[in-house]
Amino acid sequence: MKKLFATLTVVAMLAFGANATVMAQDAAAPAAETTEQIDEQTPAEDLEEAPAEEATGLVALHKTLKTKFIEGGAGFMAATLLCLVFGLALCIERIIYLSLSKTNTKALLKNVEDALAKGGIEAAKEVCRNTRGPVASIFYQGLDRYDEGVEVVEKTVASYGGVQLGLLEKNLSWITLFIAIAPSLGFMGTIIGMIAAFDKIQQVGDISATVVAGGIKVALLTTLLGLVIAIVLQIFYNYILSLVEGLVNEMEDASISLLDIVVEYDKNQKK
Repeated sequence: MKKLFATLTVVAMLAFGANATVMAQDAAAPAAETTEQIDEQTPAEDLEEAPAEEATGLVALHKTLKTKFIEGGAGFMAATLLCLVFGLALCIERIIYLSLSKTNTKALLKNVEDALAKGGIEAAKEVCRNTRGPVASIFYQGLDRYDEGVEVVEKTVASYGGVQLGLLEKNLSWITLFIAIAPSLGFMGTIIGMIAAFDKIQQVGDISATVVAGGIKVALLTTLLGLVIAIVLQIFYNYILSLVEGLVNEMEDASISLLDIVVEYDKNQKK
């Protein structure tokens, strides 16, 4: 999982770097020069015949986003966007890990019960060892201490259940950190944008829309991006929490059923 997380992070960083480079190149090209090139290379008739959907399609949207990204201040916009990159990488890693942690508990309990009846504790431990997921790990730890008594098995199952819960909730604190940092960076950009606007007012000595527009635009765009990123990560975070809660309920229910099986097996052994 660590290799997967590292790979996703590197890919996201490369994609972000390439996109930022394209944005910078597009921003450096003067608007007037672009207009002249279009007029020289494209006949007027072709421009009239071009469908309206192309102007409002994905290409136009992509260019608009790049323009707004640069207008909002590349520094704060890039830092805020990094929160989305790292946050999504952590979310994807958790979703994959939790999806692979799911176990058919009914089939596992049936196999453990059959193994106990046929081959005893060692056979049941072998079944758990060959089964993937936290439920099987809890079963194995409990059965491994059967010789110490049923009460020890119960305590072991409860204790190791807490260990598995910690593994399921790993990295969630980092996701909440990025959820908090993204809007905070946006608000910081807002403050800096307003300071820049007031600096211009002080320099010019007059309050006008053209003087303060640049600073206010930076303030609004950084805040907007931070809030959007926080909302996206919050949705993924809540989905991950629902997966964790489902697995925890599954572990608790399966642990109770295992203890019932072990108690019944112990009674049969003492007869």
